[in-house]
Amino acid sequence: MSDSNTTDFTNPSTFILLGIPGLEAAHAWLSIPYSIVYAMAILSNFTILFIVKMEPSLHEPMYYFLCMLAATDLVLSTSILPKMLVIFWFNSREIDFDACLVQMYFIHCFTAMESGIFMAMALDRYMAICHPLRHSTILTNAVVAKIGLVVVLRGIILILPLPFLVRWRPYCFTNIIAHTYCEHMAVVKLACSDTHLSNYYGLFVALFVASVDLAFIVVSYTQILRVIFSLPTKEARLKTFGTCGSHLCVISCSYIPSLFSFLTHRFGQNVPLYFHILVATVYLLLPPMLNPIIYGVRTKQIWKTLLRFFPSKGG
Repeated sequence: MSDSNTTDFTNPSTFILLGIPGLEAAHAWLSIPYSIVYAMAILSNFTILFIVKMEPSLHEPMYYFLCMLAATDLVLSTSILPKMLVIFWFNSREIDFDACLVQMYFIHCFTAMESGIFMAMALDRYMAICHPLRHSTILTNAVVAKIGLVVVLRGIILILPLPFLVRWRPYCFTNIIAHTYCEHMAVVKLACSDTHLSNYYGLFVALFVASVDLAFIVVSYTQILRVIFSLPTKEARLKTFGTCGSHLCVISCSYIPSLFSFLTHRFGQNVPLYFHILVATVYLLLPPMLNPIIYGVRTKQIWKTLLRFFPSKGG
């Protein structure tokens, strides 16, 4: 029997991911819905990227931001699912320490990017509805590219200290991570030195990104709703609100479970570990599948373009 659980891990070579503790017997069954979700996420996001690239009428800020969201979701889901499925299928739980840090960085970095993209999409909807005559002149391709660059750089810079703070800590208790992936707090809890800096910085990043982005989104949609309710007819109000419906659905699918996971991780001591891990995986894996589906169903331009690639037999 290896003594890996009692060795000095000041420079650990590997960590052990347990998967979902308490549900080990169901790992094989759980892999089925997770595989389906991942396959649908890959297919639907690549479909969005393909449609926007092939259809010139979709070369607009809203769809450029949607492509950014699709690319982010592809990286985010791929950072988690393959290793998770290897654990479920082959019980291969080891992950190299550096690979663990890379996975941690990608997960949190692209989560921050996704939140920034939601904020950018709210800006686009605000300009399109509240200032329609100035929309195309303000949100030019160059401005959209700059916004995308700021969102990417913000995520890269804010999350960059996290793996270094984890790397510099000694690990002298265990190298077992009770999770399906290398989540920041799950790794930090294994350190045997003072982790206040890592805890506080991680909390600062989470609160900063969420508060700034959500505040901007709330202000944008407050102004949007004010304009919508001032429209003269019910039909006009419903039509205008419908253009924002997909964005609001996507935001809800992402922020609600992530907020729940964040709160239960820090304050839900009585929440079963397996339930917390299930929520933590769902909030990272479900939005990448749902985002392109919601936009595809609720956005007429995307839906019509998609149908053109699958003409009816009688056509």
